Amino acid sequence: MSGSTGSPLGRRAFVLGSAAAGTAALAGPLAGTAAAASFGWSDDGSNYVVDTGASLVFKVSKTNGDLTSLVYKGTEYQGYGGKNSHVESGLGTSTVTIAQSGSTILVSVAYGTLRHYYAARSGENNVYLWTNKADSSVTATRYIVRVKAGLFLNDEPDSYTYAPTVIESADVFEKSDGQTRAKHYSKLRVMDYSYIGWTTGSVGLWIVRSNHEKASGGPFYRSLLRHQSADGGGLYEILYYGENQTESERYGLQGPYVIALTDGGAPSSALYPGTLTTSWADSLGISGYVAAGGRGRVAGVGITGRDTAYAYTVGLANSAAQYWGSARPSDGYFSIAGVLPGTYTLTVFKGELAVYTGSVTVTAGGTTTLNTIAIASSNDPSNASAIWRINNWDGTPGGFKNADLMTYAHPSDVRAASWTGNVVVGSGTETSAFPCYLWKDVNSGIIVYFRLTAAQAAAAHTLRIGVTTAYANGRPQVVVNDTWTSAVPSPPTQPSTRSLTVGSYRGNNYTFTYSVPASAWLTDTSAYNTLKIYVASGSGTTSFLSAGTSIDAIDLLA
Repeated sequence: MSGSTGSPLGRRAFVLGSAAAGTAALAGPLAGTAAAASFGWSDDGSNYVVDTGASLVFKVSKTNGDLTSLVYKGTEYQGYGGKNSHVESGLGTSTVTIAQSGSTILVSVAYGTLRHYYAARSGENNVYLWTNKADSSVTATRYIVRVKAGLFLNDEPDSYTYAPTVIESADVFEKSDGQTRAKHYSKLRVMDYSYIGWTTGSVGLWIVRSNHEKASGGPFYRSLLRHQSADGGGLYEILYYGENQTESERYGLQGPYVIALTDGGAPSSALYPGTLTTSWADSLGISGYVAAGGRGRVAGVGITGRDTAYAYTVGLANSAAQYWGSARPSDGYFSIAGVLPGTYTLTVFKGELAVYTGSVTVTAGGTTTLNTIAIASSNDPSNASAIWRINNWDGTPGGFKNADLMTYAHPSDVRAASWTGNVVVGSGTETSAFPCYLWKDVNSGIIVYFRLTAAQAAAAHTLRIGVTTAYANGRPQVVVNDTWTSAVPSPPTQPSTRSLTVGSYRGNNYTFTYSVPASAWLTDTSAYNTLKIYVASGSGTTSFLSAGTSIDAIDLLA
């Protein structure tokens, strides 16, 4: 399992509205008979009907493996717009089977090379799900729980799609008051949440995410999580999402993720990734399933060279799996458990900026203990001596103008401050006045004013501009004092899809460097030098879909 325990809210413990079930391992293979007690299953001709013996009854289509009904305490929650809950947009004709052994019922769905599973435990108001995508023959990137309209309040409005006017790509909307809405606007990175959903105060419906070991994009990845429209709501477990994606798709078993019904509180913390115990699933025969005994752990005794003003995260990744864990603020200790055997690239992130990389090998049943990791001073760009610096280097645009808003709104949103306006170094507002994003068709050519001493003006200096992602190959070209113009830099590798307009600045961090000669500076120390930053690219269209980039930090080195 991932070492992440989610957000502070995600760490709180709540009691489910159902009895707790044991987690003892099953004694033998599943049998194909229904139980006589209230916990059990039946066949209504079109669906397998599973009664958890608590307050939850759900149905799975025998034709395609869709979840066709989700009844909790007598109320139907499944369905909007005539659609079921299912993998991706629904599978075609599948082989669907059901079996029961003791306190567990398993529904298995086979569609080509894809395998999908639903499990119920006696006395629990939970549905456990696994999805195994073995290859690219099936498009399976998410599971969607489709919820009937009118059952839950609008408590996360930015991801709701009631707004009447489409302003981008048929999935970003604008209300009459100028606020924007889209299913993309979740605010959260993967590591920030353990569950998502809704509550009325007396009923809660949630998806508890998996550990995302076979997903892609790492701990800071952002994607759609939930939305609601006039037709109903959708809760998502993203198995792979291509928008603003930095990694190739991984294949294999993802799960369990859990549909949890409660008496209004959050799902039990025992279901959270990193804490969920599923030894009861070891003998179910789930394709690709690896029990705890077949996994290992990585532990680091500490990390030195940290900036204690920032949180540090340790990530593990290879082509088959990904994991992460938080470094302890006091000394940098970290532990990442539940890791599949293999050799991984280990990356230490300051905020979201990689400041150390190494390699680690994990073996089944073992713990790989690492000695203290030392972050070299040169690996953190904040340690370089600078004449001036706008924002600090942490791999995010946080602190810049509109940065927080852009994780849950479109750049055209009425709540956004003006994307134009120039910046004066030394004003005390240079960071908050500088826009987090630059676009060729919106605010290219923003001016930074700064003074130099005579000694500084007599020397050449290196200018650095750090970016976190780019759209349509947008990259910065600079002009100093209208006399010296940099070459157009080559574009670094970045995602090819939308990013800045769908709530995500997370791409591949990259630092552009410009060697500015002494002849470019003004010799009058009372005068302001000007730095104009343009966005260069022949790609993109217009406005906020013109070529653009997200800024991490800008500095002029001493």
